[in-house]
Amino acid sequence: MSGSEEDRRTTLDSFSEAVNMTAGELEKWLGTDRSREVGQKNGAGESTGHASGRRIVELLRTRKNDLSDSDLAHMRKVTGYVRRHVAQRPEGDVSDTPWRYSLMNWGHDPEK
Repeated sequence: MSGSEEDRRTTLDSFSEAVNMTAGELEKWLGTDRSREVGQKNGAGESTGHASGRRIVELLRTRKNDLSDSDLAHMRKVTGYVRRHVAQRPEGDVSDTPWRYSLMNWGHDPEK
């Protein structure tokens, strides 16, 4: 396997580990008020995570062979965000917290 093929496989595997919600689950979540209320807002009023979540839904529905370099770069961004955020888990029950909701915008439900 060439370096670029190996990098692609590593990216896909890491993304699959980080994103534990299905496209349907994520799409449904992104339609909720709680999803829209968390995260750092961009100029359009949508949080970075919410916008990323919409792209993740598209990525999950794209055939692996059809993923572009830009798609793979976003997958690496998602994986990095999820890893960093999971490491910052707050104490106690996280089921109804902005921490969990922010992760869910990025396709990861820590309760799964």
